[in-house]
Amino acid sequence: MKERLQKILSARGVASRRKAEEMIEQGLITLNGTVAVLGDTADPDMDEILVEGRPLPSRQEYVYILLHKPRGYVTTLSDEKGRPNAAQLVSDCGVRVYPVGRLDMDSEGLLLFTNDGDFANALMHPRHEVKKTYDTWVTGYVPGAEVKLSHPIELDGYLIRPPKVTLIRAEGRKAKFRITIHEGRNRQVRRMCEAAGMTVTRLKRIREGTLSLGDLPLGKWRYLTAEEVAQLK
Repeated sequence: MKERLQKILSARGVASRRKAEEMIEQGLITLNGTVAVLGDTADPDMDEILVEGRPLPSRQEYVYILLHKPRGYVTTLSDEKGRPNAAQLVSDCGVRVYPVGRLDMDSEGLLLFTNDGDFANALMHPRHEVKKTYDTWVTGYVPGAEVKLSHPIELDGYLIRPPKVTLIRAEGRKAKFRITIHEGRNRQVRRMCEAAGMTVTRLKRIREGTLSLGDLPLGKWRYLTAEEVAQLK
């Protein structure tokens, strides 16, 4: 059965669907001897698909990994500045996996990796509104700031849904919040805090959907259980 080429590449663990589209645009994929273009469809069992001159990987067992990402690691698979990559921390899992969404370099906590493109795209798609919870340390706190932080604001031309905000503790101008958001816009929690007059000094994702970081040590990873995967799906 013919499918979009980027979907095939994603399903075979080559890259996320978005990255696969970039690879096609860069001329790195050939289909039956011809450089592929966006919009091409193929049957991976009938057509010859080459990735940078190498055969398309065979069907493989999907893996799902939870990493406790430290600060100082980027989540992009290639970085022109040569900064440490979170993918390096899961490279001993035995297969090529890629991150599900992003967690910026200065943030830490729960980050998923997989070679299941459909699973990754479903989690990242805005319509599914997968909730994400962060422990958030700030400066610039004033009493009542949590109320202002709970109000919806406009980001990237989009009015975000009201986040759930719990004040964990406050000491003078410093405070710690637990914030649950629905959308996951770029640097959303940091920008929300800035709009409320505060600066984030530390940000840790502790939950995504039904999945919790728990007591997984910093910099370590584990496989998701079959039950955890089923719940996320």
